[in-house]
Amino acid sequence: MLTFLNDRHALHHGRQEMFRGELVPCFEVPDRVDFVHRELVARGIGPVVTPAVCDDAWITAIHQPRYVAFLAGAWAEWIALDPANAARDALPSYWPIRGFRSDVEPQPFIARLGLYSFDAGSPLTAGTWTAARHGADCAVAGANALLAGERSAFALTRPPGHHAGPDFFGGYCFLNNAAIAAQRLRAGGAARVAVLDVDYHHGNGTQAIFYDRADVFFASLHGDPRTEYPYYLGHADERGAGAGLGFNLNLPLPRGTPFARWREALGEALRAIAAFGADALVVSLGVDTFEGDPISGFLLQGDDFLRVGADIADSGLPTLFVFEGGYAVAEVGRNAVNVLEGFSQRAA
Repeated sequence: MLTFLNDRHALHHGRQEMFRGELVPCFEVPDRVDFVHRELVARGIGPVVTPAVCDDAWITAIHQPRYVAFLAGAWAEWIALDPANAARDALPSYWPIRGFRSDVEPQPFIARLGLYSFDAGSPLTAGTWTAARHGADCAVAGANALLAGERSAFALTRPPGHHAGPDFFGGYCFLNNAAIAAQRLRAGGAARVAVLDVDYHHGNGTQAIFYDRADVFFASLHGDPRTEYPYYLGHADERGAGAGLGFNLNLPLPRGTPFARWREALGEALRAIAAFGADALVVSLGVDTFEGDPISGFLLQGDDFLRVGADIADSGLPTLFVFEGGYAVAEVGRNAVNVLEGFSQRAA
C-alpha cells in the first residue's frame, strides 16, 4: 500500500488546549504520526513517499477562500499584535452563536479567530498552516493514486481533518483532508464517492461539507453526540438536505460499545455504501475507538483493527485511508497499521 507522508506535520505542535475547564498539554501531538510511520517501516508496508504540492484549487473547492486566507496569514497576524505572542499559541475567546452574523468578517484578529473556530481545543501555532497545507498534498496525492489504478493508498498526516468544515476549524482539524480527497476523486472521474468515518468522534466537518450533495455519500459511526464531542452534530436523524437527502448516514453508539456491536454498525455503513453504488471510498481512519484511548470511550482492542481493515476491503472499492484521531500514542501505530494490514491481506 502506497503511503503519502506529510514530512512537515511536526511544525504544528500546540502547547496547550482547553479541556474540560482547564488548560492542559495537547492530546494531538507529532508522535502520533511518527509512531505510525515507524510501524509501517517495521512491517515492511510501503513504499512511503512525500507527495508533490497540490494546486490550491483543490483546497478552495472545499473550503471558503476567506477562511483559507485567514489560516494562511493567522500566525503573522498573531505576532503582529504582540511580538511576545511568539511564545504562546492562539486560542479563541469569542464565538458567533445563534442570531449573530457570520457573513461580515470583523477586523480584529481575535474576532476572526472566533468566527472561524468552534472550540478552544485547537491551538493555532507557528507551523499550523504549513502542516495543514502539506496534509492537503497527501490527500490529493492519495486520490491521484486511486485514479491512476491503485487499489489503495494511505495519507499519513496531521493535524487531522474531519472536524474542519467549509469555513471553520476545531477538534484539532484545520483542512478537511478526506473531503479534499473525495472532491479530487469526483473531479477525476469517480461518479460517486463515499466517505466512511470510523473515528470515535463524529466527522461534523465532512458532514457539513457534503450535506446537500447527492454525489458524495457520508457514513459515520461514532460516539453518541448527546454525550460525546463534538456534541452538536452526528444524530441519526441527520440524513442530508435538498439534493443530499438520504446521502448522509449517522450511526451513533453509546460510550462503552464493544467491538461486536461496533462491527455491526460498520457492516450497516458498508451495506449503505454498496447500495449507493460508490466508485471509490475515502476512509477517515481514526483509531481512537481503541479501549485505551484517553479521550474516547469504545472498547476495540488491537487485533480488532485487523478485522476492521478486512471488512472495509470486502467492499471491493478503490480505497484511500486518511489518518484522523487516536490519542493512545504508544498504541496508535500498531492500531492504525493493523487496519492497513487487514485491508491489504484481504484485498490481495
